[in-house]
Order: sequence, then C-alpha cells, then structure tokens
Amino acid sequence: MKQQNQQLEQNKHENPMTILSRSLLTGFIGGIIWSIFATILYYFNFTEVAPKSFILSSWFHAEWIDTWLGTVITIIAIGLLSLVTALVYYGLLKKVNSIWMGVVFGIVLWIIIFYIMNPIFSTVPQVADLDMDTIVTTLCVFILYGTFIGYSISYDYHDLQRAKEDSKNAKA
Repeated sequence: MKQQNQQLEQNKHENPMTILSRSLLTGFIGGIIWSIFATILYYFNFTEVAPKSFILSSWFHAEWIDTWLGTVITIIAIGLLSLVTALVYYGLLKKVNSIWMGVVFGIVLWIIIFYIMNPIFSTVPQVADLDMDTIVTTLCVFILYGTFIGYSISYDYHDLQRAKEDSKNAKA
C-alpha cells in the first residue's frame, strides 16, 4: 500500500499539468462536447435556438454563418469561452465535492445566458417567446454542461488533495 501511494505521488509530481491547467482543459473539452450536442439537438428540432445564434448570428450577418464553417467556428469559440467558465468554477467552487453543485452551476449559467445576457443576443428570442421544448432542452444541456465542468474539476481537485494526504501519511 505504501509503495502504491508513493508511486501515485511520484506520478503526480512527474505530470507537468497542474490542477488549473487540467481544469482549463476540462472547460475547453466540455465546451466542445456540449456545443456539438446542442447543435445536434438544434438540427433535430428539439430547440429553436442554435449555439451559433449566440456566438455568430447576433453580431455578424454573412451567408457563411449558416454553413458547416459557421458551425465549426461556433463550436471552437464556445470551447474557448468555456475556458472562462471553467476558471470561474475552479476559482469559486472547486472545493465543493458534490454533483449537485454542478447542476446548480449549469442552471445559473442558463439564467445568465437566457435572462441577463439575452438583450445582447439579437437573434435569440426572449424566454417568454420560446416554446417549452426549447426551454427544457437548453436547460438540460446547460445542466449537463455544468455537471460535466463542475464535477470533473471538483473530483480532480479532491483526488489531488487525497493523494497529498496519503503521501504525508505514508511518510509518517
């Protein structure tokens, strides 16, 4: 057991990625995965707003936005914006080791995007004008995204703390 803990601790020190860099990577990957998922839901008419409605369509009026290139650029942009989301979660909530905090984080993000920031998205209708399918679908996507980001970052943080404690106990 001691040898296994020492090996785990040695591997943690050899890994050049810090908890912050892994959290940022989690944010980028989460943004990519869940924006792809949201785009698929839009194409299958589960929602009347696409991710590109927020990222590109509100500020640019070009034909290429409605092509595959607009979709790819939107997905990459959401991945990059998701770095900020992961940084916020890392800074404020990484010590909370609960899946429910991720759920709440996703709901708060949905409220921020759909209520508070809605006036800056000219191509996205007000929440009162959206149909129930769109509200439920987008809320679920944000809950899944928040859970992915939140629980991944919290689990990684607590796993590292546990490894540090095991290493201290093995030395004692």
